[in-house]
Amino acid sequence: MTQDVVSWAALAPALALLGALVNGLLGARLREPLPGIVASVAVGAGFVLSLVAFFAFAGRGEAVVVPLWDYLAVSGVELALGFHLDQLSLLMMLVITGVGALIHVYSIGYMHADSGFARYFAYLNLFVAAMLVLVMADSYLLMFVGWEGVGVCSYLLIAFWFKQGTNVDAARKAYIVNRIGDAGFLLAMFLMFRTFGTLDVAAVNAAVGAFAFGAGAITAIGLLLLVAATGKSAQIPLHVWLPDAMAGPTPVSALIHAATMVTAGVYLIARASPIFATSPEASAAVAWVGAATALIAAFVAFAQTDIKRVLAYSTISQLGFMFVAVGVGAYSVAVFHLVTHAFFKALLFLVAGSVIHALGGEQDVRRMGGLGTRMRITGTTALVGTLAIAGVPLLAGFFSKDAILVHTFSSTLVEDYGAYFLYAVLLVSAVMTAGYMFRWYYTVFCGAERLSKATGAAVHESPRVMTVPLVVLAVGSVLTGYLGLPAFAFPNWIEGWLAPVTAAVTFTHPALWIEWLLLLVSVLAAALGLGLGYWAYHLQKGAPAARLGVGRLAAFGRSGAGFDALYRNAVVGPTEGTAGALSIVDRDILDRGMASGVTAAGLLARVTTLWQSGFVRAYALAMLCGVVALVLVVVVAGVRA
Repeated sequence: MTQDVVSWAALAPALALLGALVNGLLGARLREPLPGIVASVAVGAGFVLSLVAFFAFAGRGEAVVVPLWDYLAVSGVELALGFHLDQLSLLMMLVITGVGALIHVYSIGYMHADSGFARYFAYLNLFVAAMLVLVMADSYLLMFVGWEGVGVCSYLLIAFWFKQGTNVDAARKAYIVNRIGDAGFLLAMFLMFRTFGTLDVAAVNAAVGAFAFGAGAITAIGLLLLVAATGKSAQIPLHVWLPDAMAGPTPVSALIHAATMVTAGVYLIARASPIFATSPEASAAVAWVGAATALIAAFVAFAQTDIKRVLAYSTISQLGFMFVAVGVGAYSVAVFHLVTHAFFKALLFLVAGSVIHALGGEQDVRRMGGLGTRMRITGTTALVGTLAIAGVPLLAGFFSKDAILVHTFSSTLVEDYGAYFLYAVLLVSAVMTAGYMFRWYYTVFCGAERLSKATGAAVHESPRVMTVPLVVLAVGSVLTGYLGLPAFAFPNWIEGWLAPVTAAVTFTHPALWIEWLLLLVSVLAAALGLGLGYWAYHLQKGAPAARLGVGRLAAFGRSGAGFDALYRNAVVGPTEGTAGALSIVDRDILDRGMASGVTAAGLLARVTTLWQSGFVRAYALAMLCGVVALVLVVVVAGVRA
């Protein structure tokens, strides 16, 4: 009976897909807000099913497999598709449908009166369906279907307002960059099938134990999966698509580019944890990619002035923290930060949407200020989200970020690859996170107003359909942290919940006073970042930031650390030059050469038609001329001989 109840969760993707079909096919006939209600109910129903399955699964030891159909069975190769419901997939489903449902409700107010209202919700439902398939898949083959599905939906939603050319360019950029990661996923599957003879996730994880620690094939698979995860989760060097993806509607940024899709790479590594736990080299590569991303993205966030781009680089940086966690073998900790981040980052993006909505589309933080007194719900929830991501004690971000720092410090999996340096990089990144988030909050909600008269007169709090989701997410930004309290002193629920489905990695256990000291260091990191922000922007009225904002370092930050320029010069420019040269060859040599050949053939045809007169005497004359010519040739040849 329990298995049947858990199996009901397999209907969640179908409900989201049904909502997409209703809005896609009938949306034009539905009056606003009915398409939004249909979409929200579809995702909300999926959340209810996931929640029921979650509680029904508690206490079970084995996953529930829901077979769908046999995809391929030929010559000894059997590829079946189905859903794999266990502790990890059910937790991810709750995040996707729970946060997703709130964002759907919020979107009803945000997208009000938009000409593409029904189309927007069709795309959003389609994304939820694809994301659910990704996390529920029992094989890497089906996971790849969901992987590609969320990529397509991301493209459609980034370019939702497609009449603006920059939006289409941003969508195209995201799609192309992600193809690099997708190629890594495909190659990993090929090598996986060659090595294990199957693409079933559970079978692959079970078979890894038969290989030697650090085996070459396992390391190669891990590195290819890292390429896939780097593209989807916007890690250096494949992160450049995410800041431009902010061109889409703000709720899209909250759902796809903060809370769910960009965490797919973290989920992939956590799901394949036995592979990475067996390969220290692959794990170290994951950790160092994450550490570099966390630090560089935090630096770039300081230089951004767009209210959404600051959060975009913040997302990239926080994903770097998650990569370090899975890299050092703390898979449950990475998922813990994924959950807490889903709440406070979705909250911050929706807060940004509320501000943009109130200011008539304004996104430059330099033209804001003082909004906290005029948008009290938005401002208060923004403060909760800011303090949570900064790592202030008792809020969700503090517990998950501290867990990452502690496990990085005590990891044995990558101890030969600079674990202490990883800890130091993350600690600096944590200080920077608190600093740039204080700047973001203060420039938007505190200080003097910098609004134009017209904009200032129109400022208003968002409607209740938008503010209620903000409040719910703010509550989640506090409470979700208590799912993973420090294990050395308190019960840690999420670690025990995920232990059966993640690989076991050994960590050192420092003395109790060191554990408390590491906890104190995390508190001081948040305090230092917030304190520096308070000094620079409140006490000094932004003077230090103004002085630093005119130098080369600031320009380097505003350019995104030069990655776009690098790719423009090293990849895009040469590619466009090569394409131009090939175009010249095609147009001037091939096309014109073919045209000349056609002209010559036509002339020959016209000359030939002169002989085809239809008169017998003309043909007889031609034959006589031919015979005479042959006789002359023979005579001349005989005389010379």
